[in-house]
Amino acid sequence: MAEEKEEFEMGLPNGVGEQMLAHAFEKFNIKLEQTEFGPKIIGEYDELVKAKDFLETAIRDRLKELEGE
Repeated sequence: MAEEKEEFEMGLPNGVGEQMLAHAFEKFNIKLEQTEFGPKIIGEYDELVKAKDFLETAIRDRLKELEGE
């Protein structure tokens, strides 16, 4: 019998674009849920931490791109 892992949810930080989110879904075992308080990603804790780090880096890179660096 397969062990069921606990799932957690995390609100999306401001600035996450559709393309960033699509890449996160390809790289990590997460899913999206729309709530009355906004979109949340759901998955195992380790996957959410990796996705959060990925999204933060993607946002930083995009800001640098927009600033012309």
